[in-house]
Amino acid sequence: MNTDAFFNKVRTYADISEEAERAWAALLQPRQYRKDESLIVAGEVPTRFAFVLQGLFFQHCVGPEGDMVIKYFFPEGRIAASVSATLQGKPSPSTITAIEDSSVLEYDFTAFRSLTSRFPDIAAFYMRYMERHWIIEKEPIEIGFRRDAAMQRYRDFIRREPDLHKRLKQHHIAAWLGITPESLSRLRKAIALGVG
Repeated sequence: MNTDAFFNKVRTYADISEEAERAWAALLQPRQYRKDESLIVAGEVPTRFAFVLQGLFFQHCVGPEGDMVIKYFFPEGRIAASVSATLQGKPSPSTITAIEDSSVLEYDFTAFRSLTSRFPDIAAFYMRYMERHWIIEKEPIEIGFRRDAAMQRYRDFIRREPDLHKRLKQHHIAAWLGITPESLSRLRKAIALGVG
């Protein structure tokens, strides 16, 4: 099993020792997910995190009108997880599904968490990863969803995630923005015409 991509990414957050790498590598299990296969299903208590080596996942739930609501996307180099449910040992309110055929390295969260008490460098990674992706990145997006019009949210998404924007189907982007695919078509036309 080649873990180079995983540990190269980990080291962009914190330097970890060879001993810590060996301990963490012992937890890693490679797994393949086909398009439309679920990593986590709503209602189950999740116990594992999955580092995306190749492919793309999305976290989604059913909205009050029975429509799909997308909460998050997990492309390569991200850790796909229902974090709050895993931390609390509660059923996940959302499902995480592969948008593309994907390969991941999965690890049991409880076993990983025990490594954070043995290895301060793994603890540093965990803290920095969570700070960056679950606080620093998410907070402006959540504020924007309450404050900004759909056009501004869409422009921000294109600017922030240009590669991801090209990979997603229109209905995925619309569900993430909280609008209909028809409304998204109108936004795209307005941008193409240089208005809005």
